[in-house]
Amino acid sequence: MTSQVMATRIRTLRLMGMSVAVEALPVGALLRTWRERRRFSQQELSNRSRVSTRHLSRVETGRARPTPEMLMHLFNHLDVPLRDRNRLLLAAGYAPRYQDRRWDDVSIAVVMDGMRRLLGAHLPYPALLLDDHWDIVDANAAVDQLLAGCAPELLEPPVNVVRVCLHPDGLAGRIGNLAEWGSHLLRQVSHRAERTHDQRHHELATEIAEYLGKTDAATPLTGPVITLEIDVDGTTLRFFSTSATLSTASDAALEGLHLETFLPADDRTRRRLDQR
Repeated sequence: MTSQVMATRIRTLRLMGMSVAVEALPVGALLRTWRERRRFSQQELSNRSRVSTRHLSRVETGRARPTPEMLMHLFNHLDVPLRDRNRLLLAAGYAPRYQDRRWDDVSIAVVMDGMRRLLGAHLPYPALLLDDHWDIVDANAAVDQLLAGCAPELLEPPVNVVRVCLHPDGLAGRIGNLAEWGSHLLRQVSHRAERTHDQRHHELATEIAEYLGKTDAATPLTGPVITLEIDVDGTTLRFFSTSATLSTASDAALEGLHLETFLPADDRTRRRLDQR
């Protein structure tokens, strides 16, 4: 693809409201990178996708140009996130297929309204709507009492809930089981970094690992679920969390959107929040 054609395509994508990074590497090399990230040999990917190893080799070395349908087929077997699918399609000379909309885009308003209704329905218990980097998109009123006392700079948008939890000027000093809860969050971030290979995920994992370096991460688990034990106005409240995602998302932003809800882990916490 010539630079002139590429520039025209980028302008077209911007007019469509899509922001997609242009990859410098050819699509074959990028596919090989994703195969290696999933720890698949060419033979294993061939077995899963029913594409011959010979053809996979030709695609990876640039001797064969994959069709868009072939790429989408391989993306499914490699579990490539939607944003990266767009990048690989563009690297192959094809138009991206997935939108990456803003949260206030009218075309996803019905989805966002539905998710926000779930936030309200969860009251009086805390619930947050988070993007794929754990930045807060929205939250219900019960979250305010948990964030009280955090350093103002940590609450400047975009507010990263993982950073707020574990930063020394955030909630760390009020979390009674910091090592346990911090290790749980680190595992979540590290797992997502392993799946997405997003640099921001890796940087966040490194950052919170530094915060946890001063804690005893080997604290044994004592209950059926990991709980968050946090001091609120002199009372220790205990929560367990659940997370829900949009399993049918075809938009890159919505793919990473998840609803994080907190439920009382003991009667005292339930009574305290019910009274509020």
